Amino acid sequence: MEMTSYKPGTPSWVDLGSPDQDESAAFYGAVFGWDIPEGPPEAGGYRMCLLRGKPVAGLGRQQAPDIPPYWTTYVSVSDLDATVRAVEAGGGQLVVPAMDVLKEGRMAVFADPTGAPFSAWQPGDHIGSGYANEPGAVSWNELVTRNTDRAIVFYSEVFGWTADAQGMGDITYTVWMLDGNPVGGMMPMGDQWPAEVPPHWAVYFAVEDTDATVAKVTALGGSVVVPPQDIPQGRFAGFSDPHGAMFNVIALAG
Repeated sequence: MEMTSYKPGTPSWVDLGSPDQDESAAFYGAVFGWDIPEGPPEAGGYRMCLLRGKPVAGLGRQQAPDIPPYWTTYVSVSDLDATVRAVEAGGGQLVVPAMDVLKEGRMAVFADPTGAPFSAWQPGDHIGSGYANEPGAVSWNELVTRNTDRAIVFYSEVFGWTADAQGMGDITYTVWMLDGNPVGGMMPMGDQWPAEVPPHWAVYFAVEDTDATVAKVTALGGSVVVPPQDIPQGRFAGFSDPHGAMFNVIALAG
């Protein structure tokens, strides 16, 4: 689906901080068919990952070398300064203060009260991803946390989300709803999660064929973390890229 705008409160962008942008560009370009040209100097080398000429993700330099690289989820907002105030009032932490990004928009980086990092984006010339829910573009953003009750209160206060609890086997999966529409999900971290894995926002990219993507990722030096499996929404799998950044793919049902 081609996107021309995002309703405030909707995840609109993802990017990766990589220790080697050239290697990451080669890897993800081959996995998803992205064209990833070098970024302009005025943007600090930040690269746009292009699908049919439209940006669908970003690739920057890793800013925190003491932790593994990770994909960041950005939520679109109409007033970034108001979002900063809401995050801090709700018990979240401001990690990177609000700043202008050329004429593209404004951004800030946060940690929610459960410890999961996320960002907010107030669009200027750049609305976010030019496509969503189709192969090569993001299809889902999912909070993985050990304190779902605290997260429900926080994200409701900051973005106006409501929590739709759904049974999924022996766990309760939460779908984040905004004005009656799903905008993301939340998965509780049980005892099966290693203690050293922090709460985080997971990113899912749509693909045509999950099993073919597994073969491609492993051939390119990535690792399978969650083997392919079927859920009502489609067939998904989870990976670690060659630098340790986690990401997921899903071949959407229907």
